[in-house]
Parts: sequence; structure tokens; C-alpha cells
Amino acid sequence: MSDETNEKTEETQDQTAATAGPVADEAPSSSQAAGEDTPSAPPADEAAEADSSADVAAPKAEPAEPDPLDDLPWKERRRILKSREPHKAGPAQTVEERAAAREARRKAKAAERRKERAALKADHKAGTGTPPAERDSVAAKVRQGIVVSNKGDKSITVRIDIARRHPTYEKIVRRSRTLHAHDERNEAGEGDVVRIVETRPLSKTKRWRLIDVVEKAR
Repeated sequence: MSDETNEKTEETQDQTAATAGPVADEAPSSSQAAGEDTPSAPPADEAAEADSSADVAAPKAEPAEPDPLDDLPWKERRRILKSREPHKAGPAQTVEERAAAREARRKAKAAERRKERAALKADHKAGTGTPPAERDSVAAKVRQGIVVSNKGDKSITVRIDIARRHPTYEKIVRRSRTLHAHDERNEAGEGDVVRIVETRPLSKTKRWRLIDVVEKAR
């Protein structure tokens, strides 16, 4: 009987061990999973240090906004900056005293300007400069034409005929213009071939002068 009871007790122990084994094995794993999902809270000192470091690192360097005064001329910028300075009341002065003080300031500024100009002149080095341009003697224009009128006294009207080839159509284009010339001795007659030269204004319309008669009219 004792042997049978011992065997029965061993079987019951084995069964209980088999049934309890998986549950016991699963318990730590579930606790580990719970530990991974819910990490342990840090100590109070470490939490305070983390909060302080987060507060220090939170503010970021913001880009500096452009100053609107940078776009203004220097005189306007100086006037605005001077207007922002606190005003200090000076001693009461009469009109004559204010005028004398203003004159003294002007004289002091004039003296400073003279010193600056003298320093600039002392540092200035004279350059060689640009050489004078060479002027070519422009010969007077000479034209040859036919006298069409000699009715005026000491005056003749000369027709100048011009024949040129057109640059595009290559056709000979003939043009003529009349010039008023001065004939001092009334040498030229109507129909003569004469040569005239450009000269100073001799009258309202005369800018030419007779040189000689090339060919007399027949």
C-alpha cells in the first residue's frame, strides 16, 4: 500500500508541476514586457536636471531683424538717432548769446574743413594729364558748278550737279542744289562753269566765294 500511495503522490506532483510550469514561466515574461512598456520613473534629482537643461536649450537664436535705418541716407539716419537721444536743457541764453555761440560753432567747423582740405592737398599728387589733341587743318570745301543767275550785284547763283549710284538699286541718281556765291568783280556770267570755295558768312544766304571761271559760256 505504501508503494502505491508513493507512486500516486509522485504522479500527482508531476501533474501539478506540469500544469504550473508554463504559468510560472510566463509570469516573468509578462512582468518583463510590462517593464519594457512602462519604464521605471527617474529619480527626482535627475528629472529636475532634465527640466532645467530643457529650459536652457529651449530658446533658439532668432535671426536679427534688418534695421530700417540702414536704408536711409547718413544725414537722415544721424537726424533720427539724434532725435532719439534724451534732451538735456541747457542754460537760458539771450538772442545775442545764441547768435554768438552759433557763430563760434561755424568758425570751428570752418577751421576743421580748412585743415581737412589742406591735408588732402598735401597728399594729392599732380598727374601728367591728357596731352592736347592734335588738330588737323580742315581744308575749305571747293565745288564746281554752272552759273544759273548773275542778276545780283557781286552775287551769283551756282548749280551743283551730283550723280551717284544708289547703294541698293544700283541706279544712277542725279541731284542738284544751288549755292549763292560772292563775285567781287562780277566776272562770271550766266552759263559759265565756275569754281567756288567755302568761306565765312558774307550775307544772309552767301557762304561761298568765287575762285575763278573755268569755262565761259558760248
